[in-house]
Amino acid sequence: MSDAYTPPKVWEWKQDSGGRFANINRPIAGPTHDRELPVGKHPLQLYSLATPNGVKVTVMLEELLARGHEGAEYDAWLINIGEGDQFGSGFVDINPNSKIPALADHSLDPALRVFESASILFYLAEKFGEFLPTETRARTECMSWVMWQMGSAPYLGGGFGHFYAYAPEKWEYPIDRFAMEAKRQLDVLDRHLAENEWMAGEYSIADMAIWPWYGQLVLGRLYDAAEFLDVKSYKNVVRWAEAIDARPAVQRGRMVNRAFGELHTQLRERHDARDFDTRTQDKIEADEKG
Repeated sequence: MSDAYTPPKVWEWKQDSGGRFANINRPIAGPTHDRELPVGKHPLQLYSLATPNGVKVTVMLEELLARGHEGAEYDAWLINIGEGDQFGSGFVDINPNSKIPALADHSLDPALRVFESASILFYLAEKFGEFLPTETRARTECMSWVMWQMGSAPYLGGGFGHFYAYAPEKWEYPIDRFAMEAKRQLDVLDRHLAENEWMAGEYSIADMAIWPWYGQLVLGRLYDAAEFLDVKSYKNVVRWAEAIDARPAVQRGRMVNRAFGELHTQLRERHDARDFDTRTQDKIEADEKG
């Protein structure tokens, strides 16, 4: 960095703090406006966006449906974080941290709120008895990897991703610092996957938690950083990522609440399995044009 920065004795918020995301960043919690959340026809109501954390949950729901769990049918409502939807009063009621994803289970009265992506995965796994081992050793291994992802990915996203792709200026020190950590994490995964097909025995919520971040990174879908991080050198991670990417439920899950990318990959809201064939954004816009 060219100019030294001396922190003030007391930090004060500036309106432009946060670079590209300045309009949605602030140092306080709570709602900024009143807005009720819509509720659809299914007991499970998801409010999300297809970021890596959002994809974890839609993949899980689609995998549950693929295994025949009709009770996993869900309505998925788009929360556009770029427009501040996460600060609406209804959303804050189910996630006081104002982060996607958030889930409301209306099969209980009153409806049960679940927030934090790993908590939602764990809740759904327990509710439906799938994708989480019951034997103590296997269950503990699975949960350890889920928690590894929750602790590690902020260095990839908020650290490397922010300074490499989103910060208003390119600064060598933070990019080097977080690139080193991202590569260390990829090496952790690569060494583990050299001896394991999946993260924790059979395909599980550990894979669903880790893949949207690290799997999509090595598949070239995050931050346009595949070459910079030499992701092809992590051959075991690439093998694992490609295997998950080929699963039909994963392909569907990636589309839900997606509001970016090619129009045929965007299913901004999902209320029925048929929506994948009839309600993608390319079809909606074609119908609007007449």
